[in-house]
Amino acid sequence: MVGDEKVTGCPFCSLSASRIVDEAEHCVAIRDAFPVSEGHTLIISKRHVGSFFDLSESEVQDLFRLLARAKRALDAAFRPAGFNVGINDGRAAGQTVQHLHVHLIPRYTGDVPDPRGGIRWIFPERADYWSGR
Repeated sequence: MVGDEKVTGCPFCSLSASRIVDEAEHCVAIRDAFPVSEGHTLIISKRHVGSFFDLSESEVQDLFRLLARAKRALDAAFRPAGFNVGINDGRAAGQTVQHLHVHLIPRYTGDVPDPRGGIRWIFPERADYWSGR
């Protein structure tokens, strides 16, 4: 991958150019190798940083521009009914690759029985706030 600093053993620092579906100055977009839905895309910083909060202002702006472009491309290619956008920031949040990446997950009508609550389901016992259970 194009970037100033590469970290040995980091899968995002050694991406093959063939995996990149779009690119901006500070970020690249790839399809997730283990997708949870059709079109699941990752927006990855070119600079090896672990946390979203370590990005510079220009890197954040670039990341969000590429995220918006990726969303438009997924709309055209797959016509999803919605999206989940997520960042696992830190090991306690479930981050398994310690190189910043944003998940853009297309959602399709009927892909789960009841999608309400979305990302709240990381804590299932706290997710359903609407039914009064």
